[in-house]
Amino acid sequence: MQTKHQVHNLIILDESGSMDSIKNSIIQGFNEIVQTVKGIAIAYPDQEHFITLISFNGLGQKILHFMDPVEILGQIDGKRYRPDASTPLYDAMGFAFAKLSQVLADKEKYNVLVTIMTDGEENASKEYTGMNIRNTIDGLKLKGWTFTYIGADHNVEKFATSISITNTMVFEKNATAIKNMFAKEKSARARYSEKIDLQEATENDFYNDKT
Repeated sequence: MQTKHQVHNLIILDESGSMDSIKNSIIQGFNEIVQTVKGIAIAYPDQEHFITLISFNGLGQKILHFMDPVEILGQIDGKRYRPDASTPLYDAMGFAFAKLSQVLADKEKYNVLVTIMTDGEENASKEYTGMNIRNTIDGLKLKGWTFTYIGADHNVEKFATSISITNTMVFEKNATAIKNMFAKEKSARARYSEKIDLQEATENDFYNDKT
């Protein structure tokens, strides 16, 4: 029987070839997010945190974690995250949303925080279109899902808006900028859990500014 309020941290991570130059920084940043979520889970004992990490490229989607309790999570490394191929972003989002939605169908007390991280726009999807994804996101927002989009090397805000995501952050592809991006992301994640605890979490308040 579910007693705690569940918080599902869904991270959809670009593993296309253009991410190779920042591979080590991305791995380090994700591992820091895991530590942050572990700390949040301790700070808010009425919340139960899970992490789902799905990476993607033109070779398909990889489930690196699926609804794993954050307490048992280890680190990812270069053997598990190996950038290659193209960017079927719509297919990755459609796959991840459908898989997690199916499992949560009979749950009541939960929030989902979706973080999409990519350095390029969609260029290779075969199963989903932008309109499919936009409609899905609009529906999931009504069920306690919050969406964030973190991007580089393209018009991040324009693309995110096209799929109904208003929480955006831009990063440059260098170690310092990526470190700063992850620091801001972790801080926002902590504020989000505080607002869940106060029953004040809304779709449009994840990032306080757009820098």
